[in-house]
Amino acid sequence: MMVILGLLTSFLSFLYMMAPSIRKFFAGGVCKTDVQLPGKVVVITGANTGIGKETARELARRGARVYIACRDVLKGESAASEIRADTKNSQVLVRKLDLSDTKSIRAFAEGFLAEEKQLHILINNAGVMMYPYSKTADGFETHLGVNHLGHFLLTHLLLERLKESAPARVVNLSSLAHIAGKIRFHDLQGEKRYSRGFAYCHSKLANVLFTRELAKRLQGTGVTTYSVHPGIVRSELVRHSFLLCLLWRLFSPFVKSAREGAQTSLHCALAEGLEPLSGKYFSDCKRAWVSPRARNNKTAERLWDVSCELLGIQWK
Repeated sequence: MMVILGLLTSFLSFLYMMAPSIRKFFAGGVCKTDVQLPGKVVVITGANTGIGKETARELARRGARVYIACRDVLKGESAASEIRADTKNSQVLVRKLDLSDTKSIRAFAEGFLAEEKQLHILINNAGVMMYPYSKTADGFETHLGVNHLGHFLLTHLLLERLKESAPARVVNLSSLAHIAGKIRFHDLQGEKRYSRGFAYCHSKLANVLFTRELAKRLQGTGVTTYSVHPGIVRSELVRHSFLLCLLWRLFSPFVKSAREGAQTSLHCALAEGLEPLSGKYFSDCKRAWVSPRARNNKTAERLWDVSCELLGIQWK
């Protein structure tokens, strides 16, 4: 037993000694474009913390007018103040957006459209993970409602402004976890069987399928769209799982920082020449493999129709 403990201690010590090299390996791609954004308008959901905050910081640094759309306005104002001071860009604004409530989504869109005549980049960044079973204000299972339906509705409401501002882009944060996901049309709300881990995976698959179908419907409009796996990132996303919080703390020297996690979102928002890859999935700033379920056009079309029905909208 003592020998095993000794070997384990030695192994962990070796891992931590090698942490800088391991982190460099796992840091992933870097957005290398030097595109500047003066006069451009950006909306980022959930940009009061984590990946979204770092994405907002970089886009503000490039001169964009950035809207931080988040549920916690006080936290959003704190993030915006920090970004304004860091980037010397005063055009970092905060607006209330609760993706678990369609009334809030509609109120945000109405206010934004009254305020801004252009929108060049929409980054659907916010999300929940490993959430105990609950429903949104509209009766949707929380992962489905926030991660998919909330962003589906927001994109729908802002799409005409994006078209008017073309070339424009929509970036949807998904995850490698989509591989374990399945669109269970017979039980979308998880009322028959629920696993909060798989509920997250299902919603991330929905993000990839939404991006795929949206790209098809946007052909010829000048608006393109991409789904993104940011990597394994230190963020507040895991806060609802004690086990994941523990693992993230234990392996924190090896996972991406929020800034590193933002790189693929930035790449898809900014890189030149990505238009032919609209609808594709990216990881580490390059196109990546998706699961067979994420390539199923019939599922994507059906999910689109069901989403419209659930939200009470018409979107052809």
